[in-house]
Amino acid sequence: MITSLTALDGRYAALIVEMAEIFSEYGLIKHRVFVEIEWLKFVLTDLKLFKAENFYIEKLNQIAEQFNTEDAHKVKAIEKKTNHDVKAVEYFIKDKLDEIGLSEIKEWIHFACTSDDINNTSYALMLKKGKTETVILLRQLISDLEQKALQYKSVPMMSRTHGQPATPTTVGKEFINFAWRIRQEADIIDQKQIQAKMNGATGNYNAHHFVYPEIDWIEASQRFMSNHLQLEPILFTTQVNPNHSIAYILQAMVRVAAIIIDFNRDMWGYISLGYFRQRITKGETGSSTMPHKVNPIDFENSEGNMGMAISLMEHLAVKLQKSRFQRDLSDSTVLRSLGSVFGYFVIGVKNTLKGLSKVELDKNMIQKDLANNPELLAEPFQTAMRVFGEKNPYERLKDLTRGQKITKEDLHGFVDGLEKVPENFKTRMKNLTPETYIGLAQDLVDVYFKQKKG
Repeated sequence: MITSLTALDGRYAALIVEMAEIFSEYGLIKHRVFVEIEWLKFVLTDLKLFKAENFYIEKLNQIAEQFNTEDAHKVKAIEKKTNHDVKAVEYFIKDKLDEIGLSEIKEWIHFACTSDDINNTSYALMLKKGKTETVILLRQLISDLEQKALQYKSVPMMSRTHGQPATPTTVGKEFINFAWRIRQEADIIDQKQIQAKMNGATGNYNAHHFVYPEIDWIEASQRFMSNHLQLEPILFTTQVNPNHSIAYILQAMVRVAAIIIDFNRDMWGYISLGYFRQRITKGETGSSTMPHKVNPIDFENSEGNMGMAISLMEHLAVKLQKSRFQRDLSDSTVLRSLGSVFGYFVIGVKNTLKGLSKVELDKNMIQKDLANNPELLAEPFQTAMRVFGEKNPYERLKDLTRGQKITKEDLHGFVDGLEKVPENFKTRMKNLTPETYIGLAQDLVDVYFKQKKG
């Protein structure tokens, strides 16, 4: 919308539709309704605290499955009276039970629960879905990086350390570096089980145990979490979930975001150097005053949005693990920004993917840089001189090359003056060029794929 306060709901809304469905106010209410219904079903069918007919479950499922935006507005209307969002959900479900003729079970809604029993499970389910969508995107980015790595595996490229010409690599090897780094974190996010609790006002099952002391409530809550919600149960809490799994996921996402920013900046630099060209989109403008420009805006956009994501993720990861005594509400308002975290992160990944899809390698420019920097061979030459016992190899090559341009002929003349290096090795040295001095860069790309298969 043109009147949206944030870019997430305005300019970038189309990029985060899947996250809005999960983390919006509607998404939160929908998950709360689902948890309340699942808990009611558990009370009726597993614990059998009230005799329930078979058709009850079908009707209860319909409340959760058919929940829509109109229902969400009804919940919000109730909340205006209660000034309590979770209680509004409880009253909404009670009204639904009256409508479908199940009034006799409505007081079993929210049985022995505190608000955070419903909230923490709802956020856990939302986080589980959000991380799944995020991992899918990250796998796509990894796949695109791997494809580039294979495509450019054997293309030599001058490295830059401290921004200065350095030992050559290959374009493909540099892509595989980022694929490997992102894959480590994507695997962590993917494999992390999401935790939640259902244990009452201060985490001790007080009300549960008082009315039904014969039930093993510790085991029952674990069974509910595992079987009904497919979440990992937490037993040791106060009133609130300590949010370890949220912090764990967010901190892994912080690292991914940092890696992607690193990649964006490298791509920005390589485009600036002319190593990559960007495909032109007809009708697109690069500058309001300079018609020639084709700016690396997708990588820049990703960098900016990933920076926003990191700021929020770092705050949430630390804040959500703190609560005064057994409960305070300072986490509640912060949790509502969980969707913003995923929104900025998704925009960042999608724009990096978009930028990657538009770049093409300029091999001529890369080869030109290599040819213009024969001094890159100072490293292997001085290393060989050490092996054969030449005096002061590093210092002699430093005098020849540091801070000045030399030619291939200068290097050949230097090699001819070596006294202890055998003639056959001198020939090897003369035949070496920056373009062929790439070490095992190609092999490392192959090793990556072998390890991935293994």
